[in-house]
Amino acid sequence: MNVNAQTSTRPTEAAHPWLTGRIVVGIDGSEHSIYALRHATQLAYFGAARLEVVTVWQTPLYHGPTTSLVAWSPKDDAREAIERTLEAVFGDDVPETLTSTVVEGVTAQSLIDISRDADLLVVGSRGHGGFAGLLLGSVSSTCAEHAQCPVLVIHESGARLTASRRE
Repeated sequence: MNVNAQTSTRPTEAAHPWLTGRIVVGIDGSEHSIYALRHATQLAYFGAARLEVVTVWQTPLYHGPTTSLVAWSPKDDAREAIERTLEAVFGDDVPETLTSTVVEGVTAQSLIDISRDADLLVVGSRGHGGFAGLLLGSVSSTCAEHAQCPVLVIHESGARLTASRRE
């Protein structure tokens, strides 16, 4: 379904009073975050909500020679992740109601803070469950547990299903 091609039949805000404000989408440039943005776009379209795409970066802890890191900027990488994701989802037709934000901080806490007054927070899940998930931590599970709004976690299996429906 090409959401952007159906603007003439877009539902009104009154048609979906449960979702008329803002949907925050956490992205990191991965395929999972692309799927998360696609899902959020459909929900925003049908709920007449605004999209806010957020990516979070941190200065990495590095112990060693710094000469190779001087030209590297994690903030620039975060901006590029947003640009690549928007290009993958929308091409040149980015919705006017979409905003993007690049934030320095801890990913889960930053998404929770930004989504405090949102209708919905959407994140992808890489599926690191079980022991690996405990070792790596999980942005999606932290957001689901602590966010002040509903959280939609897009899992890999759901992402593949959505991709096959689009083909």
